[in-house]
Formats: sequence, structure tokens, C-alpha cells
Amino acid sequence: MTPTVWTHLAYLAISIPLTIWVARTLHRNGRVFLVDCFHGNTELADSINHLLVVGFYLINVGFVTFGLRFGVTAADLQEALESLSTKIGIVMLVLGVMHFLNLAIFTNCRRRAIGLRTPASPPLPPLIPQIKPAGH
Repeated sequence: MTPTVWTHLAYLAISIPLTIWVARTLHRNGRVFLVDCFHGNTELADSINHLLVVGFYLINVGFVTFGLRFGVTAADLQEALESLSTKIGIVMLVLGVMHFLNLAIFTNCRRRAIGLRTPASPPLPPLIPQIKPAGH
């Protein structure tokens, strides 16, 4: 096998488990936020959480497999390691962006849910005092 094939195999062997680990972490820890967002409706929260994870897998595993084609065709071990390092680095950056995007979505949902639960404030009095007409 050529260094390029070994690089591709190593890339997949590192990137896919890394994607799975991030997805599981988001799934496990994101559930708490979603249950809160949906006011304790665990069935809905679990369903949404599962759909988010499926989308996460589709986007990131798709990106990993798409990225397999790009990069330097390694002629020796040094080029193979440099290509592998670059590809893994890009995957980690994409996973990080996706992670923070999911956190932003969860945080936004939670803020909206908390905002909906707080009782409405009583109306404020007018700033300009009302002037009564003369003769009353």
C-alpha cells in the first residue's frame, strides 16, 4: 500500500471516532438543556436531541468522507504525516464550530424557554403626568 492509502486509512480511523465522541457528548449533555426548553417534556426533548445528533453525524461524517479526496498525494512518510495532520486539524476545527453552533442553539432555546416562563411585568406608569381639563 502507498503512503497515501495509509494516510487515508489513518484519517478515517481518527476522524470518525472523534466525530462519534463529540456527537455522544452533545447528545448526553444537551438533553438537560432540551428538557428545560420543552418545559419537562422529555419525550419531545429526546426526539429533538436524537434528530440533532443525526444531523450532526450526517454533516460531519459527510465532511470527513468528502475531505478524503483533498490534500497532498503523499510520496513519503513526512508528506503523509503532514497531510494527515492537516486533515485531522481541519476536522477538529469543523467539529469545534459545530459544537459551538449546537451550544448556541441550546442556549437560545433555553433563554427563550426561561423568558416564556417568567410572568409578565405590570405596565409602567406614564412618564408624562396626565393634565386634567379645567373645570372638572
